[in-house]
Amino acid sequence: MYRRFLLLLKAKKPPAVSLLFCSEFIRTSCSATTFPKLCYNSLSAHATKIQTSAKLLASTALDVTLASAKSTTAAMFNLQQSHGGISPRDSAAMRDCVEEIRQSIDEMHASKGGADFEMMISDVQTWVSAALTDETTCNDGFAGKGTAADGEMKTVVRGKIETIGQLTSNALALVNAYATLHH
Repeated sequence: MYRRFLLLLKAKKPPAVSLLFCSEFIRTSCSATTFPKLCYNSLSAHATKIQTSAKLLASTALDVTLASAKSTTAAMFNLQQSHGGISPRDSAAMRDCVEEIRQSIDEMHASKGGADFEMMISDVQTWVSAALTDETTCNDGFAGKGTAADGEMKTVVRGKIETIGQLTSNALALVNAYATLHH
């Protein structure tokens, strides 16, 4: 590993070195989250975009979480259509989760810093925390029993919701870390 690192440093292509440092920034930042492996695995593909920006790291974590939430919402809709196995409460909780994550992303992208920074961070933290609550509510709704086929589908969706919860938790930790850089 050390030898490979030295070879990268000697390489004539700086982007390879930059990518190494960007990836290490992501790994180090993710080590402070509750689910560091998932954090790194979900964000490392975006290393060239994130570089070493805490704001871009937090924003990208929210983007990844939103993409996963949208995918899961579609799977829940399909399950509801084919099996009638999703309650309106669960569907509403998942839609709320997606909306709260989307609001967080919009707020992060619109932020210019300055005097509004603390308000923006407060809003993002509130929305992401609310998304975590909605995911828990939604996941609890999948604890009921049904047919074997329903059980398998619910297990798949429950796993996806759990992953969204973990991604959301990581995103909140990265937003909080970004916020502490400005205090």
